[in-house]
Amino acid sequence: MYELRHLRAFLAVAEALHFGRAAERIGLSQPALSRTIAELEEALSVTLFRRTTRQVSLTAAGEAFMEATRETFAQLRRAETAAQDAAAGTTGLLRIAYNDFAINGRLPELIRVFVERHPDIRLELTYLATTLQRKALLTESIDVGFLIGGLESEGFANYPFHEDRYVALLPATHAMASRRELYLTDLADEPFVMGTVDQWGAHRERTFALCQSAGFFPKVVQEAGSSEGIFGLVAAGTGVTIYAECVRNLQRRGLVIKPLSDVTAVTPTIAVWRRGNRAATLARFVECLQNVWGRSSP
Repeated sequence: MYELRHLRAFLAVAEALHFGRAAERIGLSQPALSRTIAELEEALSVTLFRRTTRQVSLTAAGEAFMEATRETFAQLRRAETAAQDAAAGTTGLLRIAYNDFAINGRLPELIRVFVERHPDIRLELTYLATTLQRKALLTESIDVGFLIGGLESEGFANYPFHEDRYVALLPATHAMASRRELYLTDLADEPFVMGTVDQWGAHRERTFALCQSAGFFPKVVQEAGSSEGIFGLVAAGTGVTIYAECVRNLQRRGLVIKPLSDVTAVTPTIAVWRRGNRAATLARFVECLQNVWGRSSP
């Protein structure tokens, strides 16, 4: 069995082709270097060097072993660099979850900036509803989530990422589509399209609370699991809905977007991560998040 010290000794002699100079180079006595080379040759069961009183040269086996040894040390240097980069957070994996409002809003801008700054960090981006993101954060299956309302649990950082005003979405053919001003109370008797409970639970709760504060409870006649499904049902004339203003970033035929003049509330997208997560990639992401949005960590 041989060790790295044997390989270092061999490479020193192979490159210097002189035991005295090689011993001086690696800080060994010449007898100690000779013993080390002998141990290596015995472990390999080959002769690596031809030795005369005047000259040291490599055998064919030594030539082959020198090339392989050089590649071994090059690989070790790459391994050292990889470990150091991972420890510094310049490489590695970061698991990010997002909801509809985040990905249709300003999250793509943040991701673009982060990728430009840290191109060697691999991002695993996953769509998850807010309720599922909370579970994923608790079970540590994601590193950071972008969700509605955050996660009020000890040990988690909640960082205000973006706020969207609420808007009404109407079919283009709706009688109120051409109105200059629209109030939430105007929708009291309208049929509503809503996201399903399992995918849109957090948004439904906030929407119902808004409507109740305006004196009515929405009559839900259709449900969809995705934003595209909601938009399609509204465009088809089956009902109206309340959505985040980030919908303006999307193009969808058959829809009219109307601000709600009597609604001042906003829907907050919060970035959440576990404070005890020591992953260097997460630290780099949090640093970028703070720099991009110009806020300090909560």
